Amino acid sequence: MNIKIDNRAKHSLYKQIVEQVERGVRDGSLQPGDQLPSMNALAERYDISRETVKNAYGILVEKSIIEPRHGKGFYVKDLSTSGARMSVLVVFDKFSVYKQIAFDSFSKHLPEGTEITILSHDQNPDMFEYILDTHLDSHDYYVIAPHFPTDEQTQKRVVKLLERVPVRKLILIDHLQPGLRGQFGAAYQDFENDIYDGLNESFDNSSAKRLRVITLPMSMYGNKICKGVERFASEKKINVEFLSAAPDLIEPGDAFLILNSQLDSGLVDLARKIQESGLEIGKGVFIISYNEFPMNELILGGLTTVSTDFPEIGRIAAEMIASHKMRKVHNRFKMIRRRTF
Repeated sequence: MNIKIDNRAKHSLYKQIVEQVERGVRDGSLQPGDQLPSMNALAERYDISRETVKNAYGILVEKSIIEPRHGKGFYVKDLSTSGARMSVLVVFDKFSVYKQIAFDSFSKHLPEGTEITILSHDQNPDMFEYILDTHLDSHDYYVIAPHFPTDEQTQKRVVKLLERVPVRKLILIDHLQPGLRGQFGAAYQDFENDIYDGLNESFDNSSAKRLRVITLPMSMYGNKICKGVERFASEKKINVEFLSAAPDLIEPGDAFLILNSQLDSGLVDLARKIQESGLEIGKGVFIISYNEFPMNELILGGLTTVSTDFPEIGRIAAEMIASHKMRKVHNRFKMIRRRTF
């Protein structure tokens, strides 16, 4: 990396060095193991004092961004050569059974002895900013679920907050943040295209004559999922209807896709109304629920789901840390058929 210093800038010279190195690490132009210019060479190149460069490099060492190697110079810190125990901060949006499944797999596949801190930003960018302010220079890796309100202003703010984390330390899980660039890691699902592909591969319209989607306004990605459903239904020429609650009139051949939690009152209400209609779930009428977890094997004698693979998300994120190699992985999504469909 060619560090450039502007002697006429109002910004302090040492801060220019620190910020350029940090930016290089964030955008991937500086990789672990890359050597920085020597203090003497940088001082001579821009006719500045060696103490200025020494101060900047000292700050970068304190931030665990670079490390000195005796007799060789300063290098971007490479965790793979460090004997210290790794420290990982996991920041979920909300704690749920799905996040627990992903986390259990994540912790299982991490290198032995890795220290893990778990926090939640509760889908609140103010809380997320506080977490970064408090923890940004304290961990080797940051595993973040970037689920926030989808309005433009909030999304722009979230991108700026995530840009504070060096890309070599950042792994996004469950969602790929729009607008964020760089060589960070990610294990994510694509809500609109995943539901389209999942239904396209597995939906049997020889028995199901109509698809009725039940979602709630609080569903953060409900609109994206509904777009995928609409595209699928249009191409397959299947009647589709979007509801906010279980309908009073249920007819033979109805297939319900429930986008909110499997164990909430919406599923209970739907099952009750199907029973009152005299139809049998899995024969006259069908239910598919969004997101998989072990209890689905027992619910209603076996609840069919469409879901990303949450254990796989955890495993992929852990393997990036173990290998110190960032990559972006679109996680697999599938329908798991049981009695209800």
